[in-house]
Amino acid sequence: MRRHLSLFVTASRYALIGHARNRFAMLLVVVYIPVWIALAYVTIPDQPAPFRLRATGEVLSPPGNHLTQITGALNAVTLIAGFMMFAATFTGGAFDRRLAMAGYPRFHLVLAKLSALTLVCVAISVYATAVAGFAWTPRQPLLLTAALFGAALTYGALGVVFGSVLRREVEGMFAILMISVLDVALQNPLSSSGSDSAVVRFLPTYGAVQASMSAAFSDASGGRALLTQCLWLTGASAAAFLVFRRRTRNALVRHRKPPFPAPRGAGAAEGPGVHRPPAESGPAPERVGPA
Repeated sequence: MRRHLSLFVTASRYALIGHARNRFAMLLVVVYIPVWIALAYVTIPDQPAPFRLRATGEVLSPPGNHLTQITGALNAVTLIAGFMMFAATFTGGAFDRRLAMAGYPRFHLVLAKLSALTLVCVAISVYATAVAGFAWTPRQPLLLTAALFGAALTYGALGVVFGSVLRREVEGMFAILMISVLDVALQNPLSSSGSDSAVVRFLPTYGAVQASMSAAFSDASGGRALLTQCLWLTGASAAAFLVFRRRTRNALVRHRKPPFPAPRGAGAAEGPGVHRPPAESGPAPERVGPA
């Protein structure tokens, strides 16, 4: 038990050090989240924006700037979590592979990455909830934090997938950026007239968006929406584990055992691909003829 704990602590320390060295991500957490939410509050009109919340069936009419703050917070946490996990996976892939080939248990490596991702998502979710509620108070702050946390975890797992399968850093950054922007924008009633469409139910943050809207502007429970988000989170986590396992596999070519060499003499004339069995041991035959 002590050995497993030591392996987990060591892997977790390396994972956290890798995140701490990503100063650009730290800058995004500290600056991008409050700037994005503050700009949404100042620039978007505060006129009511009625829409129907599919999770509860209610028709809500929150101020437009409050609504954009919630979607902005979702967009910010998904981008940051996806970027951080993509960067950690992309840059640390060779190191993880060497550890796995040297005998370091993959289970401890995956568990350490999951623990580091959880701590990062908890921090940015609490921070985003506090910033969003600076000018006004959401009706269910804990539910809002849980919704942001679920969205961040999902995109963190997607970041691991992109970091393992994509070959260039710009490809992963662009993929995470475009998926997050389209995902949240299509569910924002102010920017999309099809936010009530049945198609949005298949987007990665559908459950988180429904739960966060319910938490911010309604007293209804959003537990069912969180369960929907858990389905996306489970699928993304399973995909991340599979690609991580594939990336850390032993890629050394296993050479086949060389064939038994053909005996010299008449058998060698039959060609290099023909192999004759070795002669059976026994007494040497008698020579016939004059001595």
